[in-house]
Amino acid sequence: MRLLLASNSPRRRELLRLIAPDFAIASMHDIDETYPPTLPTAEVPLFLSQLKAKAYSADLVPGEVIITADTVVINDGKILGKPHTDEEAVNMLMSLMGHTHTVVTGVTLTSTEKTDSFAESTEVTFDTISKNEIEWYVQNYRPLDKAGAYGIQEWIGCVAISSIKGCFYNVMGLPLHTLYEHLRRFGKFTEE
Repeated sequence: MRLLLASNSPRRRELLRLIAPDFAIASMHDIDETYPPTLPTAEVPLFLSQLKAKAYSADLVPGEVIITADTVVINDGKILGKPHTDEEAVNMLMSLMGHTHTVVTGVTLTSTEKTDSFAESTEVTFDTISKNEIEWYVQNYRPLDKAGAYGIQEWIGCVAISSIKGCFYNVMGLPLHTLYEHLRRFGKFTEE
């Protein structure tokens, strides 16, 4: 089968290349990523990955499998999205210091014949670093395109994260081991 990825994220593209070196990028759709306010926070990424999958399903032809995904950072029961300003990024990171939060990625595989959805959770614990260090990180790494305002693979992950429980790659945006297992069960695929 021909594998497609529906994502603008350069990190997701890099990650998928680790397990499937050749795949195509689907033409991006403008999708309203609104979810019901009563939906439990841990279920939001799975809901959004399924919402994205529905938007792409009409474009698929037999023999194609498309991957849609969404990742959220949950801290104290609240979803931390992508920050809009440096100040918002600093405040998000300050709220994570000295705490454990959860990163959840929802993934949906869709073909013309079937759909498979799953979610993976990883617990991430931050030690405390100073506000000056956080401001330096935000100015130098520009994490405004990242949920929770950080990249685990960047400087802040090296110096502030004391432990993770679960999949490292999930925190980056795709739970690779689980995704690979689901792709194997979904059906054989070949890269374009």
